[in-house]
Amino acid sequence: MTYPQFSNFLGHAPLSALRTAAKKGEFLVTAEVAPPKGTNPTHMLQMAQLLKGRVHGVNITDGSRAVMRMSSLVSAALLLQQGIEPIYQVACRDRNAIGLQADLLGAHALGIRNVLALTGDPVKAGDHPDAKAVFELESVRLLQMIGKLNGGLDWNDRALTDGETDLFVGAAVDPQCGSWSGLQKRFERKVEAGAQFFQSQLITDFDRLEKFMTQIASNCGKPVLAGIFLLKSAKNARFINRAVPGVNIPEHIIDRLEKAADPLREGMLIAAEQVKLAKELCEGVHMMAVKREDLIPEILDLAGIKAIEKPRVEVVNV
Repeated sequence: MTYPQFSNFLGHAPLSALRTAAKKGEFLVTAEVAPPKGTNPTHMLQMAQLLKGRVHGVNITDGSRAVMRMSSLVSAALLLQQGIEPIYQVACRDRNAIGLQADLLGAHALGIRNVLALTGDPVKAGDHPDAKAVFELESVRLLQMIGKLNGGLDWNDRALTDGETDLFVGAAVDPQCGSWSGLQKRFERKVEAGAQFFQSQLITDFDRLEKFMTQIASNCGKPVLAGIFLLKSAKNARFINRAVPGVNIPEHIIDRLEKAADPLREGMLIAAEQVKLAKELCEGVHMMAVKREDLIPEILDLAGIKAIEKPRVEVVNV
């Protein structure tokens, strides 16, 4: 039975435009939007609407930095209801194997097709430091779990008697990781576990990104999207350096922001320059502009990234 309130989701669902573009070898553009800290999704939806036609998918974070926000599954469904293709982030921190599978089956039923599999930030980093962390799985095993669900089996290899999933699953990567051998091993394990695309952490060292692309990622056949972060001021850049592990925004960028008459505009120019650099090195960019997602289309314009052509809609039975 198809329930009227879910008529946008059930019955038929469009194939993933992100998956289609990836298969065609197009330059991929995604962006990130956080769910609300409360029950009102208006701001999230407004920001996501501004990205329509400029990105292949909008990431919905799942308790990023271990800060409690609205469910990423519900938020992704709200975006899909507005005709915006979501990338549903799933972190292992808060749910056991039963809960993770239940949410992934529900995502498919709602028409969500893109998933980013994450381990999740440690609970102590967030706003509920005394909450109990689960971490029954981590990102590699979550990728393996999704592969089983796509193949019609649950985590214990029992048949999904009411239908398998069809999820296009990605993973995170940090080309600036301090351990080169560890980076290579982890990346290869994620490819082997079924990752179909990769989104990177914030990139500031593009020489390091080039080395990663040529020495590790070049033969995997999976698109890598470089993380591009909008820095709003020198103060913002220094905060990122202090608060985000593994990130080192160079002093020359901080100096540019410090000396600029309009630091926000300068940050947009820096981000556009980084998009151009990424376009020469990898298969896409993942845009992050916390609380200023409305500026992403202009940054893409400054970088010469054209609007995305609306793909031909194909449908499959849910």
